[in-house]
Formats: sequence, C-alpha cells, structure tokens
Amino acid sequence: MTESTLEKTSKCLNFINGEWVSSEKGGVLENINPANGEIISYLQNSTINDVNHAVESANKAKKSWRELSGAVRGEYLYKIAGELEKAKNDIATIMTQEMGKTYPESQGEVQRAIDIFKYYAGEGVRKVGDVVPSTAKNALMFTTRAPLGTVAVITPWNFPIAIPAWKIAPAFIYGNTVIFKPAQEASFTATKLVECMERANLPNGVMNLVHGSGSVVGKEISEHSGINGITFTGSNAVGKAIGKAAFDRGTKYQLEMGGKNPIIVLEDADIPRAVQATINGGMKSTGQKCTATSKVFVHERIYESFKKELLEEVAKLIVGNGLDSQTWLGPCASQKQMESVLSYIRKGIEEGADLIYGGNRLLEGDYRFGYYVEPAVFENVRSTMTIAQEEIFGPVIALTKFSSFREAIEQANDVKFGLSASIFTENIGSVIHFIQDIEVGLIRVNAETAGVEYQVPFGGMKQSSSHSREQGQAAIEFFTSIKTVYIQE
Repeated sequence: MTESTLEKTSKCLNFINGEWVSSEKGGVLENINPANGEIISYLQNSTINDVNHAVESANKAKKSWRELSGAVRGEYLYKIAGELEKAKNDIATIMTQEMGKTYPESQGEVQRAIDIFKYYAGEGVRKVGDVVPSTAKNALMFTTRAPLGTVAVITPWNFPIAIPAWKIAPAFIYGNTVIFKPAQEASFTATKLVECMERANLPNGVMNLVHGSGSVVGKEISEHSGINGITFTGSNAVGKAIGKAAFDRGTKYQLEMGGKNPIIVLEDADIPRAVQATINGGMKSTGQKCTATSKVFVHERIYESFKKELLEEVAKLIVGNGLDSQTWLGPCASQKQMESVLSYIRKGIEEGADLIYGGNRLLEGDYRFGYYVEPAVFENVRSTMTIAQEEIFGPVIALTKFSSFREAIEQANDVKFGLSASIFTENIGSVIHFIQDIEVGLIRVNAETAGVEYQVPFGGMKQSSSHSREQGQAAIEFFTSIKTVYIQE
C-alpha cells in the first residue's frame, strides 16, 4: 500500500443542518499521524455555541424524520452503505494515517461499518411491538415504540468508523436525529463518514457533526437540556462523568467502557491455536481494543510449552507504519497513549512482575518519528498488581500459571471489569462451567477475546458498561421508549 494521493493536511469542519461550517470562535486543533509525527488534518476546536447550533438543528429535524416510515429511513441507510463502499479504500488509508492500525485492519473496519448500515436498513421493516391479550372484553392491547428524539453519539479513536456506525445506524433507523462528537484523534475518519451521509442525501439536521475537545464539547453535550439520549464508548472516568450528568437531568444514557479480558488455557487445549488467539486478541490493533486479551491463565502442566511458543511467535511480529504491507503491529494512536502504555510497563516491573519480552519504546531509524512500543509479555503476575487490574490499552500480555480450574475462574473474575473472556479446552463440561461462572458479557470458546458480530448484542458486566447492550436487535432498547396502547370498543 502506497501513500494516499490525498492532501497531507485537510480541514475537518463541523457539519450542522446540512452544511460544512467552521467553529464560530474556537479555531482549530492539530491531528497527528502517530506513525511519523506529521500533521494530517486540522479539526475544529468547537465551542458551546457550536453545540447549541447543532442541537437546534437536530431538534428542528426530528419531527419530520420520525414521521418517515421505517422502510424509507432504511433506504437512506442503504445509500450510506453504498457511499461507504465507494470510499472504502480512501477511508481505510485515512484511518491508518490517523490512528495507526494496519491498512488491512482499517479495510476490515470500513467493511464492518458497511455491513452495519445494511443490517439496520433492514430493521426498518421489522416489528417494533407486540399484541398482548387483554383481560377486558372487546379490547385491543399492544406495545409500540417511539424514538428518543435527539441522541448524542460520543465515540473513541480505536474503532473510528465501526463504533460510530453501530451507534448512528440504529439511532437513525429508529427515528432519532444525531449529534456526533468523535474523538479528536479520529476526526478525519469521522468527517469522511459524514461526507458519505451527505452524498446519500440525508435530510438536513438529521446528522450533525461537532469536533472538539471532550472538556468543552463532550461536557456541554452531557449537560445539554435539548438532548434526549447519550450513547458513549470510552474510558471509565469520562463515562461515569457523562452518566452522572445525564442522570442528574433525567436523560437516558448508555455507556460502554473498559475491559480486562482473560483467556483461560486448560491442559487439554490446542496450544498453537491458543497461542495465536492470545497474540491476535492481545496485540492486533496494538492492543487498543476494549475486548483485547490482557490476562492469560495457563494450566501449570502446559505452561512452559505455551510460554515458549508464545515468545517465539511474538518475536516474529513486525512493528511499523500501518501503510507498510509488511507491518503486523502499528504505533500507539498518540504520544499520550504511548506514554500511558510505557508507564504501565514500568509499573509492572516496579511491582515485581517479570518482563520476559519487549516493552521498550522503539527509537531507531524511522521509529524515532512515531509512537512505537515493542509488544510486551510479563509473567509471575499477581492479581493485586496494577497490570493485572487496570486496562492498559496497549500490546501487553500478563501470563499467570494455575493448578485448578476454579482458581483460574476466581482470578479471572477478580477485576472491576466484565467485558469479554475466552477459554481454550476440548472438554464440554469445562465450557459449560465457564459460561456459568465467568462474569462477562461476551464469552468466546476456542477463540480470541476480541471480536463480536454486528447482529448480536454487545456489552459488559460490572464496570464495563451501564448494563445496556449495543448492536443487533438489542439496540432498539436504548434508542426507543416503549408505549403501551389500550383500545376499548
């Protein structure tokens, strides 16, 4: 893959009421390519007034949008999917330049967004309620659903098109208008997504994009009285602040936050398969997934064999610019993220874990211009250690030896998060116990912890979410409210 012919830098404008506009007074912020430190775009440093204009636009459009039939709204989603297909390669290139994941991963993510819009387009002609028998004579009782109204979509940088898609598509199909606030590091990709919506002739005001900082734009969105729902994916600290602000003013909210995702490898496991799943789950996308594998519990009888093969395979990984076809693992998404990962690695060493592979910042040659960290493997990691408890969001794996299955599950559950988990075994009884006892929202058997298909619910337990679910038909539960209707003759 060669460098895109796109301009080196582009201005990411806000999109309000069907027009691309600059922030009134906020100026611009720089967006940096993490592979080489170059500026690739400038985004609007939006103000409270910009948010107010976007909310006014969305609220003005929501009545006419919800009055369209689901089938008509679905046609718009099919058109958006078509525009994304046309722009797939350019968007993938921008995504890789913007946040560092490899070009094939970026292509796969754009395809996922296409599939999501097609899936929800079909939701426009599926049922939205049930007929329920009444106890009264000659009465009809049924449920239907109403859109929330104007919904704010606040998304992170690690999946800069898939996560917006799985929030925006259901918001649209169920009759809501949207205020979209992407992460600063994902502003260019977000702009390209909204350009596809514009080319699909989405009615003015249905989609509104506001760039800027979380401290200004995100805070104003979470506190704005004109917004009827907020769906957020990101850090626990920010999510809790948004949830509190939304709760205080009675606004519906949905939070998807962190994970500390374990794999349990039993003694009958296929070791090569488990090793590959550990590497893919823990280090693809540079470990920057909420479902990334972080803790690996390996039965003592196969521990040394597993560790040896894991280290051999990790040593083969090629770190580099995601646009290079040889690269397997790209840079961290930003300098801030790189420094956070390195601080966790130092903390692991200080607390007594053994770093048995990697963990250094790469600084030689072209690496010196980007935010590259070697994949890291720790062992002898106790459950009380920071690297065993906190989400690192980098290519760091912690190995722990266990002797009993019960012990492994107890340690896997001994975290505040509960997003995803995996087990490797050929024993169906062990699988059943794992499904019953592991405290997560996503369970995978003989597969990596990362990854969920778009047609099924996604979300976590404990502090990984606000206990709602995204994707699939479960999305209707957040983006609508139930109405119960009783008709007496």
